[in-house]
Amino acid sequence: MSPPAAIPLFPQRLRRPWLAGLLALLLPLSATAQGVPVDPARDAAMREAIAAAQRGRLDPARAEALRQDPRWPWLEYAMLAYDLDNADPARVRGFLQRYDGQAVAATLRAQWLASLARRQRWSELLADWRPVEDPALRCARLNALHALDRVDAAWIAEARELWRSGKSRPDACDATFAALAARGGLDDTLRWERFDLAVAEGETGVARAATRGLAEPARRLADAYIAFLQAPDTRVSAWPRDARSRKVAVAGLARLARKDPDAAERLLGQLAPTLHLDESERGQVLYAIALWTVASYLPGSARRLAAVPESAYDERLHEWRAREAIARGDWRAALDALRRMPEKQRADPRWQWFQARILEKLGQAAQARPLLEQAARTATFHGFLAADRLDRPYALCPWQPDDPPALRAEVARDPALVRALALYRIDQAGWAVREWNDALSRFDDARRRAAVALAQEHGWFDRAVFSLGRQPEEQRLYTLRFPLHHDADIRAAARRHGLDPAWIAAEIRAESIFNPRARSSADARGLMQLLPSTAAGVARRHGLAYNGPDSLYEPSLNIALGSAYLREMEDKYGATYQAIAAYNAGPTPVARWLAQRPSHDPDLWIETITYKETRDYVARVLAFSVIYDWRLNGDALPVSQRLLGITQGRRKGFACPDPEP
Repeated sequence: MSPPAAIPLFPQRLRRPWLAGLLALLLPLSATAQGVPVDPARDAAMREAIAAAQRGRLDPARAEALRQDPRWPWLEYAMLAYDLDNADPARVRGFLQRYDGQAVAATLRAQWLASLARRQRWSELLADWRPVEDPALRCARLNALHALDRVDAAWIAEARELWRSGKSRPDACDATFAALAARGGLDDTLRWERFDLAVAEGETGVARAATRGLAEPARRLADAYIAFLQAPDTRVSAWPRDARSRKVAVAGLARLARKDPDAAERLLGQLAPTLHLDESERGQVLYAIALWTVASYLPGSARRLAAVPESAYDERLHEWRAREAIARGDWRAALDALRRMPEKQRADPRWQWFQARILEKLGQAAQARPLLEQAARTATFHGFLAADRLDRPYALCPWQPDDPPALRAEVARDPALVRALALYRIDQAGWAVREWNDALSRFDDARRRAAVALAQEHGWFDRAVFSLGRQPEEQRLYTLRFPLHHDADIRAAARRHGLDPAWIAAEIRAESIFNPRARSSADARGLMQLLPSTAAGVARRHGLAYNGPDSLYEPSLNIALGSAYLREMEDKYGATYQAIAAYNAGPTPVARWLAQRPSHDPDLWIETITYKETRDYVARVLAFSVIYDWRLNGDALPVSQRLLGITQGRRKGFACPDPEP
């Protein structure tokens, strides 16, 4: 495949996504059944009406003016949900009947059932019931049946099903389980069963609650088990020598290993003979000891890895055995660790690359070449590195599915999708996703892809990430999976700070998938996911306007601040791969990793990063940068130079490899 022609930095059709995308797709549709023309004034009116409804202050006449809008059901929902406990039941039931089968009805029904349960309106709850997966609502229904003296064998069976979980159940289930126990439906076997499940989940609180109804001396034994799980010690002489005791010992020691591998190792040596732990049980504890030692590169990592029985190894520990040897620069041990991986794991481009690299370090370049050739067939960070090593074009095989063009118009008329896109446009992302999921539940693969393309035209870029991939070929829908937007801001920031636009685009793709309203649990905000404190400092140092945390949702400011911060990280560390690591993990961990492995080659340093999130993040951003270079220019900087911060020089083309014989 010849390299694609140069692509302008962010096509003109995407520069005004609301007008270019929505007007083109929605204007031809009916204004009643299939959608409405994009009208900024109507969008603003609906946004304000929903906000007023959520405060209980929406004027009925103002609401009535929006009745023909496809988002009307959600405005009506907001009016009802504001004070659901005091809502007119007839009005609620009319709403549920009118929108039966739609996402909005399912959303209100769950809240209505919860409201009825809170008020103990048991008969009404049963009358309005629809099967759900939510354990809280399932328990509420059982509580209603119990209150109305309608307990039968099916009631007991469902209550027991809910009981059989090692996870904590909602508060509503407390009454269910109390009623089950009062009717003799919770015997010691069931209590111990839930205890065992809770131990496996690491939920000591659930384990304690499960055994609360045991009679003595079983209750004393359960208390001893729980005390051990919380603070393992040697006081196990009174424990029965059975499978449960051994499982508790293994769980407690594995839990201790996370905090104090040395203490867990000492205690294992004392308890293994006493409780007659077999090789498999000892292996589980040794696994945890080795994992939490090597994950921090503590002294003794190699010894503890060697002590784990091979039968206890999984992919995670295989990786850490290789990583630990690479961190020490012990190439023979690293090669041995890689060759011990299962065949499927070794076939991953990441490990093909590292096996080749280590063979080269051991002077076996001829043996390395076939591995490089295999890795270079993939559009991954390590595949790109392998292509650089072989001086070959990057492998990229964009897929163009043979989906009927008429599907686009059909999908665009789907009422749930019309509502989803219209809701997303007014920043009601949660409601939009509910409608989106409802629409996709009825779409085949071709219609799902058409919906994703439509969403991208509307500026809803993350749908390509969350809704593609059911078929392997969909990973090659690069124009959907790697959107281009905010071109002028990215260009300006790249020029101002001497950065590659493809890197900035890659960071935005990795951080927010081009969602300017993104907000993380840590309060990172906007396209480049900046913390307010970081943004304030960057703005002060660079003389940029900053008007508080909410201003980070403004794309141009977010890109300006995020790019300035990338420049600071690049200047501080001198290499792009270290700057990317610092952008994700912060300067303190990066300083520690640099001090631990100051002379490691970039690819080896990246692979030995302690945090999995950061390790994968650096590789992902570098790979994304190559793909964005392709999208922007049709060729790319070699990734082996890009990661060092080299932005000038010979560029590489792209080609689709021939099929393997």
